[in-house]
Amino acid sequence: MTKIKIKSGDKVRVISGAHKGAEGTVQTILRESNKAIVEGVNMVKKHAKPSAQNPQGGIQEKEAPIQISNLSLLTADGQTTRVGYRTEGDQKVRYAKKTNEVI
Repeated sequence: MTKIKIKSGDKVRVISGAHKGAEGTVQTILRESNKAIVEGVNMVKKHAKPSAQNPQGGIQEKEAPIQISNLSLLTADGQTTRVGYRTEGDQKVRYAKKTNEVI
């Protein structure tokens, strides 16, 4: 299993695939499958049967997981960047390699 450098809550951009160029915030990371769910990206339609919580049933739209390798972290000014690690004092911090700022 590879090291995942993107965390939930990070602002990311899709860099390849059908949703290339789309931006959003990471909601969850699925470590076992190397995927992430990004808010508003890779929307799919799910057909729901009527149930107690949803008596009407029908078609619902929700986000589907997207491969981590297709995501790139965004800096504060909206540039894509890679993630590095360094120690500052006694803490290990993530930083943007393009702008050298701590994330």
